[in-house]
Formats: sequence, C-alpha cells, structure tokens
Amino acid sequence: MTTRDAGRLTTYVLTLQCQDAPGIVRSAAEGIFEVDGNIVENDQFTDPTTGQFCMRSRFEAASDDLGGVRATLLARLAHLDPRLRLRRESEHRRALVMVSKEDHCLADLLARRDHGELPLDIPAVVSNHTDCEATAVRSGVPFAYLPVTATSKPDAEAALVSLIEEHRIDFVVLARYMQVLSPELCRRLEGRVINIHHSFLPGFKGARPYHQAYDRGVKLIGATAHYVTADLDEGPIIDQDVARVTHARQPADLIAIGRDLERTVLARAVRLEAEDRIALVGRRTVVFSQ
Repeated sequence: MTTRDAGRLTTYVLTLQCQDAPGIVRSAAEGIFEVDGNIVENDQFTDPTTGQFCMRSRFEAASDDLGGVRATLLARLAHLDPRLRLRRESEHRRALVMVSKEDHCLADLLARRDHGELPLDIPAVVSNHTDCEATAVRSGVPFAYLPVTATSKPDAEAALVSLIEEHRIDFVVLARYMQVLSPELCRRLEGRVINIHHSFLPGFKGARPYHQAYDRGVKLIGATAHYVTADLDEGPIIDQDVARVTHARQPADLIAIGRDLERTVLARAVRLEAEDRIALVGRRTVVFSQ
C-alpha cells in the first residue's frame, strides 16, 4: 500500500492573501509538493485596485499533521507576509446563529445542516426573545436567551462574547436578529459576522419595508447578505438575489417572497463562509464560487 492510498489522505483547505508579486502560486505549490500533496481545486484573483492577491486551494496530502503542514507552507510563503489559514476539510467551521422572533432563516440553516447540505457546526443559537427556542431545541442545538435593553446591552454583548469564546466560534450569523450590534462589538468581530436583510436599502428604512415598497409599486424585491460593520447595513456584500413582482402582489405576498429570498441568500452566504470561499479586500469581497 503506498503513502498516497486515497484511504490515508487528508484533504486540506488553504486560503491565502498578500500583496501581489511574482511567484506566489509557485511558492504555494512547492510547499504543497513538499508535504506530498496534490492540488484538487484552486482559485485565485488579484484585485486591480488594491493589488491584493487572493487564493483558495483544496489539496490532499499523506500527512495528517495540521501544524506540520502549516509550518511547511509558511516557510515557503513567509517572504510574502501572507494572511494564511489552513484547516482539515473534515473539521467543519463553527457558527453561532442569532435570531429574534422570526425563525424562517434559522429553521432553513438547521434543516440544511441536518440534511448534510451545509458543512457547518452550529453549537448554539442566541436570541433576545424566546420565540425561536423550540426551533433550536428540535434540532438539538442549545438555546441562549439574552434579552437586550438600552441598559442591559453591554452585559448582553459581554455574555455573547463569552459564548463565542466558550464554543470556539469561527463566525456569527445574524439570521433576522433585529438588534444593532455596538460599534465596539462590530470592531471586535470584524469580518466574522454575516447579516441578512431585504435589498430595498437605502430606500425603505425602518419598520414595514415591504409595505413601503408596495406603496411605491416596486417591481423587484430582493435580499442581501453582507458582513457586519459599525456602519449599519453598509458592510461588504457577499451574496444577493432578486425576484420580479407585479402590481397584483399584496404586501403579504411580497413578505412571503422576501422570506424565500432571505433563506436562500443567507444559506448561500453561510455556505461560502463555511467553505472558506470569501476573501475580504477593503470594502469588497472576492467570492470563489463552486
């Protein structure tokens, strides 16, 4: 039996960002070759505005020593001062999901995870209401109730940070969580929080956006998934989708269509993050889709 027997190989996911320069792909490939690795998928892109080089590679290697493989790759790429992340593909990333009263996005994420359609671990669901507790419990996910008021918000966010650390959370998903995170928390979790909302912004802010859209006779509605920043709903966009509607659609119809879009757009964004397919470049994202 050879060292490259498929039953003994470990699949790794490598992501790399650095300033563009000659020889980056060669250096990475040499590091992978040095650990007896074989590249099975590779994507790369250089942002023309910033000169940032982004790469994602899946490769198989005979070694299961994550630390040793990482050290070998870093040695080959150190001269580039890279941001490098490496994980075994079999070790799923871990997401904490936050929700308020509506459970359509939460239920969809849990169902996809339960059916093996979403390569993600969800160790906890957090909410400022108890409406969605049953949805989490049905899927065997611990539910944490953290009520938020103007006076309790600092304590609630401190408790949230403790949960993130306790469960070794990689990123947070706001699955219709209807609270604004503090600027301090946004900075602390920069690039690690994904939000979903309708795509009417900045046109129809505040309450009842679908009713506002109906009053204006919109012909397109949609959903946007983006990273959260201290600038409300203005973070780097990950995924979007739209649906055409006619004058015959009532506000309840628009809400139902919007919910469907929110489910699918958020699920796509979470999957992209779970598979390490997103690179943040300033206020924009580079997305390596399948």
